Amino acid sequence: MNDQIRQLIPSALWGHFADLNAVPRPSKKEERVIAFIKAFGEGLGLATIVDEVGNVIIKKPATPGMEDRQTIVMQSHLDMVHQKNSDTVFNFDTQGIEMYVDGDWVKAKGTTLGADNGIGVASIMTLLSSTDIPHPALEALFTIDEETGMTGALSLKGGLLDGKIMLNLDTEEDNELTIGCAGGIDITATGNYNRLATNGGIALRISVKGLTGGHSGGDIHLGRGNANKIMNRILQNLSKDFSVGISEINGGSLRNAIPRESFSIVVVNDNDATRVQSAVAALSVLLKDEYKVTDANLSISIDVTEMPAQVMDADFQQKLLKSVYACPNGIYRMSPEIKGLVQSSNNLARILVKDGSYSLQCLTRSSVNSEKDDLTAAITSTFELMDAAVALSGAYPGWQPRPDAPIIQLMSNLYQEMFNEQAHVNAVHAGLECGILGTNYPDMQMISFGPNIYGAHSPDERVQISSVQKYWGYLLETLKRTPKN
Repeated sequence: MNDQIRQLIPSALWGHFADLNAVPRPSKKEERVIAFIKAFGEGLGLATIVDEVGNVIIKKPATPGMEDRQTIVMQSHLDMVHQKNSDTVFNFDTQGIEMYVDGDWVKAKGTTLGADNGIGVASIMTLLSSTDIPHPALEALFTIDEETGMTGALSLKGGLLDGKIMLNLDTEEDNELTIGCAGGIDITATGNYNRLATNGGIALRISVKGLTGGHSGGDIHLGRGNANKIMNRILQNLSKDFSVGISEINGGSLRNAIPRESFSIVVVNDNDATRVQSAVAALSVLLKDEYKVTDANLSISIDVTEMPAQVMDADFQQKLLKSVYACPNGIYRMSPEIKGLVQSSNNLARILVKDGSYSLQCLTRSSVNSEKDDLTAAITSTFELMDAAVALSGAYPGWQPRPDAPIIQLMSNLYQEMFNEQAHVNAVHAGLECGILGTNYPDMQMISFGPNIYGAHSPDERVQISSVQKYWGYLLETLKRTPKN
């Protein structure tokens, strides 16, 4: 299948993408891809360094006639989000991504594709290995762990880069020029709870599946269903009308992905089992109608399962369900200054309650630091009311737009010239590394762009072939027009 990918145009870019996707590269397990990129740079005879945390920097001199142009920093991240459908058998730690062509799209078989940010990485690799592409001096910056903490960007020291212009290749709409982004923080609530031995009854497994999911920043405004919230709603409704003991809840996976699936195991009285199943079926009809536009494949099922040994005590169960119900999820506030921009949001990303302990995980974002702090305080308070220990980690700053920067003006005008329409110059609610990198390189002009990549952070991820061709031509023309020193 990957041979089919290598035949696409531009073939060098797609070939490098296929090579990259053959290397397992989950966030926080980037050793293999770091070694891969390091060997790539050294194999080209280019100056290659790996910093203390694993960021890779490769420097290439300007091509003849471009020596008087400003040095350009080309930046993308090496890690990718690992998500798969529950019925897909795949080991991200050992297997390369299985890709295929579907019309004008490249997709993966039941997993994330890694186009985020693999197309950016492959683009930079193509420039570094080229012998016939005009370009100024290039500094390729490949960061690690962008998807689960941005620790690569946070740890990059000043003084390693000389360029004053950075092209970040991590935007996912080919008509957008991104010039600002939100900051974020991880919220984790943990604790233990008392359990009661089961004594008779029937055990039922409730499944919420088929939600669209997506990027918890870039897609949060689309109103897609959150499996953790939907499961909690089901359990809360059942608890009002029946004697229900919850043994286990397991929903969501990564903080930066809108949860697509959730599973729970409950114990009910023998004579309530049929009515409980009917109640879930009735609620399923309502939920499918509510989410028929955003999540057409939502599936809710309830089946008899093996009896667990224990369930939560009633007091903790009530506190848990009410706290999850109260936890803000989705858009918290839209920007009053930039039309259509989400200013603050929260993604209730992961719930795991099992064997006497629990963990609730959120990713909170905002382009206004004070509002991010306020939303964080609200979520912290919600979980502290159930006596959870709440930890904050992974905070990173937003990226303040500088719309008058020369590189933004150059690329805006060039887009109009090449495509006879105006680019959408905007800020995004997703997290980009530019704001972090700017703390040690405050004078660097930054802009982010890329091809059409849809469904990022979900197994529906796909990249548009024709859009990659458009973006690639735009990138090459931008390099040709790099300002002189």
